[in-house]
Amino acid sequence: MRRLEFASLQVRDLEVSKDFYTNKLGFEVSEMSNPYACVFKYNKGEASFAIRTPISNIDDKELGIGVQLWFAIDGTIEDLLTDLTAKKIAILGTINTTPFGKTLIVKDPDGYTLTFLQPHAENEGH
Repeated sequence: MRRLEFASLQVRDLEVSKDFYTNKLGFEVSEMSNPYACVFKYNKGEASFAIRTPISNIDDKELGIGVQLWFAIDGTIEDLLTDLTAKKIAILGTINTTPFGKTLIVKDPDGYTLTFLQPHAENEGH
């Protein structure tokens, strides 16, 4: 195994989640999307990411336990916090300083946790 190629989260309501990821978090929809999945744009060599309708029954299940997706950001974590707070997005805790850089954790409509990372300058590109 060498690298993560693709990540897909099963969601209860594709339109609600699509609105959250595009209008609130700023992800861009890829032309690879279809009625069952919303694939987000990515650069060549990066892992692709999508949300999709359930493959199996997820009713009454707690989603995202033990899984956390990390996304590197281009701007500052402080600006991201300001933006997400204004959009009333559920933020878990505060800005954290890690060995990799500053992080901020949010929850999506299904309870998946997403970590946004502002890498240390020396870690960029790794």
